Amino acid sequence: MKIGSKEFDTVNETYIMGILNITPDSFSDGGKYYKPESALVRAKWMMEEGASIIDIGGESTRPGHTPISDQEEIERIVPVIEKIKANLDVPVSVDTYKSAVAKAAVEAGVDLINDVWGLKHDEGVAEVIAQHDLPCILMHNRENTDYEDFMKEVFQDMEQSISIARKAGIAEDKIILDPGIGFAKTYDMCLEVLKYLEDFHRFGYPLLLGSSRKSVIGNALNLPVMERVEGTLVTTVMAVMKRYTFVRVHDIKENLRAIKMTQAILQSDSFGFHGMMQTMTE
Repeated sequence: MKIGSKEFDTVNETYIMGILNITPDSFSDGGKYYKPESALVRAKWMMEEGASIIDIGGESTRPGHTPISDQEEIERIVPVIEKIKANLDVPVSVDTYKSAVAKAAVEAGVDLINDVWGLKHDEGVAEVIAQHDLPCILMHNRENTDYEDFMKEVFQDMEQSISIARKAGIAEDKIILDPGIGFAKTYDMCLEVLKYLEDFHRFGYPLLLGSSRKSVIGNALNLPVMERVEGTLVTTVMAVMKRYTFVRVHDIKENLRAIKMTQAILQSDSFGFHGMMQTMTE
């Protein structure tokens, strides 16, 4: 898959999407990188630590967040996108579910649209993506947690997002799916999704896991937001083992090390022991 000027191996590798929130109220790092200059410094640091994509968000999507106007979101993200694209050779994603914001982000040079509503909040986002032939991330989300058959309905919801994408003309090789940890899911539901990450391969698209520092980790470990790196690393290791192409995280260096170590173990068989044992048992 090509994102911006970079090619991504969606079969054999797991890449880091680094989170860069241009917001005053994001649950983890709100207010830190509000100005384009500080955002650029942070983006450079993320690249040095191993981020392959920078994901820019102009509106917090945490539970209970305060919605903002399209114009305010545009005014937050466009200068940052332009600053990063002018100074760094890195694919840039925008985290938005609004077509006006997506359009402004594309005009500013963004390479990927990350929609936390899976195109269902504003189908105009799908038109923007298709018109510019961009890749996109479609996350599972809905208005509530009222499920009769949880996983079955999650998959049905994702099929709806995929259908919207296809109807708009988004290319099959431009779609990435995200199970939506922390969105329209209780604590137990989030754990179930994490336990069965491999089931999302049924759709045939590359997958992204976004669980960094989220409440499911805080609740499991009884830890505040800034002390959830170890819990996040566990989910990243599981993502690698379940063949996810991307993980969206705050702590770049630590997650990259976890990815590399997991891949080293999974790819090991330098002495041919596995093949030898197979031969002996046949």
